[in-house]
Amino acid sequence: MSRLSIVVPAYNEAAVLKTFHARLCSVLDELPLDCNVLYVDDGSADDTWALIEELAARDPRVGALKLSRNFGKEAALTAGLDHVDADAAVVIDADLQDPPELIPSLVEQWRAGYDVVYATRTARAGETGFKRFTASMFYRSMERLSDTRVPRDTGDFRLLSRRALDALHQLRERQRFMKGLFAWIGYRQTAVYYLREPRQAGNTKWNYWRLLQLAIEGITSFSTAPLRLATWVGVLSSLLAFVYGLWVFGKAVLFGDPVHGYPSLMVVILFLGGVQLLALGVIGEYLGRSYAESKQRPLYFIEEQRRPRARSGDFRH
Repeated sequence: MSRLSIVVPAYNEAAVLKTFHARLCSVLDELPLDCNVLYVDDGSADDTWALIEELAARDPRVGALKLSRNFGKEAALTAGLDHVDADAAVVIDADLQDPPELIPSLVEQWRAGYDVVYATRTARAGETGFKRFTASMFYRSMERLSDTRVPRDTGDFRLLSRRALDALHQLRERQRFMKGLFAWIGYRQTAVYYLREPRQAGNTKWNYWRLLQLAIEGITSFSTAPLRLATWVGVLSSLLAFVYGLWVFGKAVLFGDPVHGYPSLMVVILFLGGVQLLALGVIGEYLGRSYAESKQRPLYFIEEQRRPRARSGDFRH
């Protein structure tokens, strides 16, 4: 029988974890697969780990990893996928915005021969219009800027075959943008569409600042377009400054050089100074990422680990 692991990264999800597990078990009980669940506690400050231990004690299909601190969702996802020894894995968040009931559809496409089956949102319930707009702009910007096609309106909720997991395991970069890495490995990929539900309980961990950081991470990890843009802005600014210099010189030769023009001089200086600082900032982003990669630090550390105790067929929720 084929084996399927469900990888669930969790950070301060105590309010929703039991409800999520109950819905997940209802799905796994109906799948003709040997299933297990791997929860990854990303250094939660609430009772998330205690609840995971309770679930593991009651359900022998449950395994768990507790990271030594909060390394971030990308590292938690990596830790979970590194410890999968099944034929395929499904990545899903615990907040129930991504419905566990969609997993059989992902499995169906996997059995049809696809290595990566990603869940694409047709709508995002419970989110503000501004957040939907910024998310749409991010995915479309990534589509234009990156050489790797990142599917639109698609999060981390997806199924990965054993071959895709092995490929992903070889990518050990420290600055991780998992949506891009999932797409970069290639193989046969397809989409399953669904309506994303509102968060069932608790608060989102993704404020606009963290989302902006994630967007910068994605763009700088999979595109050098900002560097090229800084170059072209510099070239254009130099051309404009040269043309303006010719105009000033010609005006002085033809009409003399009275002492005035302070406002226009300040505009030019401030404009060029701003462009230079912008270019230095872009270069600094890439330099910082190169510095982080050069240190070769581990992606995460595990404080505690629980392994599943039984096969799916030995237990019914």
